[in-house]
Amino acid sequence: MIRLFRHFIPLSLLLLAGLEFLLFLEIAEFSAENYFQGHGAHDAYGAGYRPWLFAAVLTLMNSVFGLYEWGWTRGPLAMTSRVLGSLAVTTLLYAGASRFLTDPFLIRSGMVAAIAMSGLTSLLIRLLFMEFGKTDMFKRRVLVVGAGTRAAALDDIIAAGEDKGILVVGYLPMGSPHRYVAEDRVIDEEGSIYEIARRLRVEEIVVAIRQRRQGGMPSAELLECKLRGIPVSEMANFCERQTGLIPLGSLNTSWIIFADGFAPGSLRDSIKRLFDLLVSGLFLLATGPVMLLFFVLIKLESRGPALYTQVRVGQNDEPFTIYKFRSMRTDAEKDGVPIWARKNDNRITRVGAFIRRTRIDELPQILNVFLGHMSFVGPRPERPYFVDELASQIPFYRARHSVKPGITGWAQVKFPYGASVEDAMHKLEYDLYYVKNHSLFLDFSILLQTVQVVVLGKGVR
Repeated sequence: MIRLFRHFIPLSLLLLAGLEFLLFLEIAEFSAENYFQGHGAHDAYGAGYRPWLFAAVLTLMNSVFGLYEWGWTRGPLAMTSRVLGSLAVTTLLYAGASRFLTDPFLIRSGMVAAIAMSGLTSLLIRLLFMEFGKTDMFKRRVLVVGAGTRAAALDDIIAAGEDKGILVVGYLPMGSPHRYVAEDRVIDEEGSIYEIARRLRVEEIVVAIRQRRQGGMPSAELLECKLRGIPVSEMANFCERQTGLIPLGSLNTSWIIFADGFAPGSLRDSIKRLFDLLVSGLFLLATGPVMLLFFVLIKLESRGPALYTQVRVGQNDEPFTIYKFRSMRTDAEKDGVPIWARKNDNRITRVGAFIRRTRIDELPQILNVFLGHMSFVGPRPERPYFVDELASQIPFYRARHSVKPGITGWAQVKFPYGASVEDAMHKLEYDLYYVKNHSLFLDFSILLQTVQVVVLGKGVR
């Protein structure tokens, strides 16, 4: 893992993106020289042809389609569909650009050859990547100190998370009779932590112990490991770095107080506000016809207002009115009690199902961004009723209100739609990561992944 602008990125995926950009660049040069009807690239197109532009656009589209995350490793179908989607959008972009720009890459044999070779290259690289991923040779060997509830929670996070570069070699119970991890993963070897770590070729030790007083924490042994060159990490720091979330079970108030981050920056906030103001103004102009169309469709399908207003909790717990297209029947909450949206919810109309799947129902929130109630990126705002309910059951829940809420957010691109207290707890773990590490770089990354969520239709209810 490397940290760029406070956000952690897997080094292997960053190297993959860099390698592909260089290969796409070579492919663009090769195709131009050999397939443009016998003409050299520079002779045929002069200053109008830019091989690096083709490489940059295709690399960006690969990012949009999640090819620099771990989702594509779920199988050949997931990988192939994403590669084909990236190639299709790139082709359409160049087809459109060729009408306005000076020969960025004409739709001729050279373009077809470049697209075909680039697609095969992406598939072959990832097949090799997956084969290497089946071995433990390149994985970071981690020893977990503890075998209780925190260790079990860490085991679940690693098993369900997206990080593929970690190999947990085992769990040290530290004499506790209560073990919550699989027995075959518990290490009962004799010797100090350092001796065990050296025998198992451990590269990092993660502390997952709840009771640290009265001898519960083997401080002297952990200090020996650190001084002898084996990094020692808190569970919260480890999960933040490796999985992009901060587990609630490992948090306490002192960790939040003394951790880096969790602090506003006036310059960053001013730049973000300027970006929100300019882009929301342009979006309101660009999406005006689309919003007008769906305004009419909603009115034609069912009686009632097309726009749906609702009070939500914003930054610093300040309430504001949010605007959305109505996607449910007007009697969706006829008893006056707020209800979580469910999977296959029968309250959703036909037009509503489409606009929820494509996120068109969120378009009126651009007005909230323009007015300053929200930002494009941030934790999703909740209704006061749910905020009070969740804050009474989930520790640190109101910490997410220290930044402006957003149309999209880190939790939205990393976790499916939440419809229960348990889901809200998991989403808060991602929201806390954002609150701690938010930056313009992370916002841009989230916006790219949001395009992927919309295109692939993930997490819709």
